[in-house]
Amino acid sequence: MGERTHPLRMVAWELTRNCNLSCIHCRASAASGPHEGELSTEECKAVIDDILSFSEPTVILTGGEPLMRPDIFEIIEYGNNRGLRMVIAVNGTLLDGTAAQRLKASGIKRVSLSIDGKDAGRHDSFRGVNGSFDAVIEAARTLEQTSLPFQINTTVTTLNVNDLDETYALVKSLGAVAWHVFLLVPVGRGTGLKGKELSAEAYEDVLHRLRAIERRDELEMKVTCAPHYYRIVKDDGEVPKSGGCLAGKSFMFISHRGVAQPCGYLEIDSGNVRKDGVRGVWEGSEVFRRLRDLASYRGKCASCRYIRICGGCRARAHEETGDYLQEEPLCSYREGSSG
Repeated sequence: MGERTHPLRMVAWELTRNCNLSCIHCRASAASGPHEGELSTEECKAVIDDILSFSEPTVILTGGEPLMRPDIFEIIEYGNNRGLRMVIAVNGTLLDGTAAQRLKASGIKRVSLSIDGKDAGRHDSFRGVNGSFDAVIEAARTLEQTSLPFQINTTVTTLNVNDLDETYALVKSLGAVAWHVFLLVPVGRGTGLKGKELSAEAYEDVLHRLRAIERRDELEMKVTCAPHYYRIVKDDGEVPKSGGCLAGKSFMFISHRGVAQPCGYLEIDSGNVRKDGVRGVWEGSEVFRRLRDLASYRGKCASCRYIRICGGCRARAHEETGDYLQEEPLCSYREGSSG
């Protein structure tokens, strides 16, 4: 199955594992380096060239903290000049006015920041560093002054699930263009949050609450790592904006060492772009091929009428069962139920 059947539309690229925070839910268990084996500047440019040889995806530059790479602006400028839509995810602590202006000048189209609670107490305990809430609020104000669009990401656990309405109000007040809500997949340092995930029933309730917020149509919203949200959207009479779990179908993750995965949370080595190139991995990975074959899915996902618009979170299935093709463990939907 090649790019004609499954076009690559989005790449999340972990440019570095270096980070100045120690967030309790971090997928990468990122921390201060050095981390050996990171792709060099020239290797990063080669990755960009290879991406453009067969696709034109949005590229999300992430980490760790990508602003800790000394060549970050050179990489952004190279990709932007080649025609890629480049966006970046930062924690806000290093984003002063100078950095914001350089991001804009280099060609970044959007910045994502994370707020994981309604106030400093909640957010800072989640992020592992006192003052990180104030830093992200200041970063949002800096981006607004720079006229650089930004979104806010929020990871939902039992620790902050009761803050959603207040967090949303905060996101709006900051001038964000979008709110992206992630439902926890406990991998990396996030394994320490096992037991803090929502139950299947609470998960379903949260998805309905988020749908009610999205229907206000006040700003762009996206619910991530919760593909059964799109079942709720369809049952609400609208066409889903996404095809559910995109891992390996239109989405690809590249690590700081060039290891490819279907997504950042599905920690299965699916090839290496240093060895095989981005196109070689996208078209030749056995893991990606199996993810695209919905007939290979197991459990209740296999027979669910919503499999094409949902498909279940493959990372959560893998974390729970060791089998990424198994059924989504936090879905309470049963055929014949009202949802």
